[in-house]
Amino acid sequence: MSSVSLRSVVCLIDRFPALTDVNLEVSEGEVVLLSGGNGAGKTTLLRLIAGLVPAFSGEVIVLGKNLRINCRAHRDEVALVAHETGCYDELTVRENLYFFTRSRSQPTSVADDALDQLGLGRLADTLHGKLSAGQRRRLSIAKALAVSPRLLLLDEPHAGLDADGREILDEVLRDAAAKGRTVILASHEIDRSRALADREIELQSGKTLPVPAGETEPVKPVEA
Repeated sequence: MSSVSLRSVVCLIDRFPALTDVNLEVSEGEVVLLSGGNGAGKTTLLRLIAGLVPAFSGEVIVLGKNLRINCRAHRDEVALVAHETGCYDELTVRENLYFFTRSRSQPTSVADDALDQLGLGRLADTLHGKLSAGQRRRLSIAKALAVSPRLLLLDEPHAGLDADGREILDEVLRDAAAKGRTVILASHEIDRSRALADREIELQSGKTLPVPAGETEPVKPVEA
């Protein structure tokens, strides 16, 4: 079963073609790495799949929902770990997670489990505004896990994490895969992320190019 199906997708950001020809099929339970240089379109692609930016043209089916018709139809089944946590500085770590899980009709026990999984238990009563960059990144990942998503999207998830945090994140991603969740991550930590992923897709100038297993370079399109 396909979790994500994108065909001939074009996405414009302020009239700029951020995605120009995206074709992507991701099966349920698959872990896919998005690679590519800065400005290649990785963040835009994740936001498109999350329903945060619309497609200008093409087909966008995520978790069986047509996002060209309703970009929020899959909202309760997807979580995006972005550069910003989306948390409130005046609330504690625990309060932020509880607020988010309740907004998604999830029990607070799920938030407690996510706190423990990310090693944030000792910081549960610390204000978000007092957290370091790495601690905020852990909280952002915990927030995503707390909604038990079918589809987990991560944009540079290793950024800002110390060695322990990176090991914890790797274990979180392995656990998500073991539970059958679909994971799509964009990362410059290529070697580390390749070890976690089932396959790799490279973006170049807004286009998707598959990277064959065991290779480090994408398949280049054949010129006519």
